[in-house]
Amino acid sequence: MIDKKIKKLLIKTKRQVFSEIPGNNPSLFKGEGFDFVELREYQPGDDVKKIDWLITAKLQKPFVKLYREERELNVIVALMLNGSMYFGTKRFKQEIAAEIAAILGFAAIKNQDNFSYILYADKEYASIRPTKHINAVTKCVQSASRFVSLGKSADFAGLVRRLFTIKRKSIIFIISDFLEPFDLRVLAKKHEVVAIVVRDRFEEDPEPIGFMNLIDPETKQSFVVDFEGTTLRNYRKEMKRLDHEMYEHFKKSGIRFTKIYTHDEPFIKLVKLFGAV
Repeated sequence: MIDKKIKKLLIKTKRQVFSEIPGNNPSLFKGEGFDFVELREYQPGDDVKKIDWLITAKLQKPFVKLYREERELNVIVALMLNGSMYFGTKRFKQEIAAEIAAILGFAAIKNQDNFSYILYADKEYASIRPTKHINAVTKCVQSASRFVSLGKSADFAGLVRRLFTIKRKSIIFIISDFLEPFDLRVLAKKHEVVAIVVRDRFEEDPEPIGFMNLIDPETKQSFVVDFEGTTLRNYRKEMKRLDHEMYEHFKKSGIRFTKIYTHDEPFIKLVKLFGAV
């Protein structure tokens, strides 16, 4: 039985995807969706991203990879729902993650692409095989919305190993707050990876509110923090440093990314990311 909150979210996102994106717009997902065919010497106007640098170095001439377009894409939504996702001043990050998954799922179904999802934290908790059935989106949203994330840590290494086992080249959307260490370089070489960072403004730029008793959402341990003066400045500085490293990692790995806050409208941010308007 679908509760009212989940049903409302599904109706909202389905209407956005099927009504507000004109026509059957496959440009929402700009994944290659190609099978490798052959190599040929580089010609002016070729996409430099398709240059095979290993072959180029061996033959001392630039060569590009040629692909044959497949009829459909393989769209995978991977949700990292560890304890820190159970937080939000406007809406919980976990709720935003479920809404993002719904939008991506409906967009895949609309484009007649294969859709699947993986729900992960310290291990895999739920998944579904690739399908074009719209009910898969409902299952995804229900799983993400009802998942108990408190007390669970983020195992990005485990998630990467799981996603790497997928044989067919896919577009993989990883939804997370990315506050824990991660390395997506190897995965991005095999699949097209898109990172969707879900955050709350308060955790990046908290207001000076003095002493507070906080609970670690992953370990459930409590501790007192003084959100004033030097402590607050150091916290903000560290968050900016971590985000800079995150952005550099995405850029060097060729990973498209966007950041969606708990007060944002996810649909608008995703449309801007994919240039569907």
